Amino acid sequence: MGASEVRTFLASARAEVDEALERFLPAPPDCPPLIGEAMRYSLFAGGKRLRPILTLAAADAVGRTVGSPSGAVRGLALPSACAVEMIHTYSLVHDDLPAMDNDTLRRGRPTLHVVYGDGIAVLAGDALQAEAFALLAREPAADDPVVCARKLRALGAIAAAAGAAGMVGGQTLDLQAAGQAPNHPAVLDADGLRGMHARKTGALIGAAAVSGAIMAGGLAAQVEAVGRYAADLGLAFQIVDDILDVEGDAAQLGKTAGKDAAGGKPTYPALFGLEGSRHMAAQCIQRARQALADARLSEGWLPAVAEWVVGRSN
Repeated sequence: MGASEVRTFLASARAEVDEALERFLPAPPDCPPLIGEAMRYSLFAGGKRLRPILTLAAADAVGRTVGSPSGAVRGLALPSACAVEMIHTYSLVHDDLPAMDNDTLRRGRPTLHVVYGDGIAVLAGDALQAEAFALLAREPAADDPVVCARKLRALGAIAAAAGAAGMVGGQTLDLQAAGQAPNHPAVLDADGLRGMHARKTGALIGAAAVSGAIMAGGLAAQVEAVGRYAADLGLAFQIVDDILDVEGDAAQLGKTAGKDAAGGKPTYPALFGLEGSRHMAAQCIQRARQALADARLSEGWLPAVAEWVVGRSN
């Protein structure tokens, strides 16, 4: 696929997700105006939409193997795509709070707690998480037991990735490694760093892709292959994030550059150097592509998404 085709797909997927997010989120009079506004402030701040794009791309890849129309499988996967983005955004809102990363810049503008205060930021994050699971339970609306069973599996995968064994557990390890968990410090070696990011970043990326494969009706082997692809993609994403924290600037990144190093956090460049880290990211993408090839899922957008992840500048 050419670069222009990939850009078109990414733009189309983002637009589809943005329209659906606006439709799925509660608004007055169903909720107080302030909480509706605060949720939207962070959710529509111009993120990459990597996770929902992965959900739609995985559904498309599986749909191609069974001849399902792209629009049909994307419609089935769209609620999962939006739910994952809500959960991801809630995690960023909470991560930015003074009690955690204490960041003032996110996606190129002041963080939610800077604009609305800590209390509203906590509530907006809580609301986004709750709305995500309400959406997963509600949509796509169907009485078909097959679709209902897929919804339950997707919901379970996303919940596990967001919870104590996944994203929340990873953030806990991150706070310990940064000395922000009083009386519970942790020193992470290379394996510990990999494990932390597998939970904090990789788990939700994996669930995003897997839920798309599930909702498209993927066979067990296909879902497992998408999971292996996403695990390596998630690791590559984090490595590139660490590299950009060293080499990027706030204007490009849309967030505070050099924050990890200043906070003494363990990173891939700190352990392996910049060149070593780039080599590791390239190896991850190679393994991710091989996982797709082994399951005959290389047709579609998943390989292109992997290349986009390692080639990004923010």
